[in-house]
Amino acid sequence: MTQTVSVGDLTIGQRMRLVRIDGGRQLQRRLLALGLAIGGEIELVQRRADGVVLARGGNRIALGGGVVRHLFAEVID
Repeated sequence: MTQTVSVGDLTIGQRMRLVRIDGGRQLQRRLLALGLAIGGEIELVQRRADGVVLARGGNRIALGGGVVRHLFAEVID
């Protein structure tokens, strides 16, 4: 069984599959509009203070720490 971890705990270069968003409907809609959906594969490409920059396809998505703490993923080997 694959372990679920907070996106904020991952290291640069790790690829992951988003498995859970612990937030309300508004947060889920906002993330979906940015291209982040449950089951989607993403990569952590940069850290800035509490925030991160994620890669999804050819897009880069910057998220602050307040959002990142609500995202959980499974690491892809």
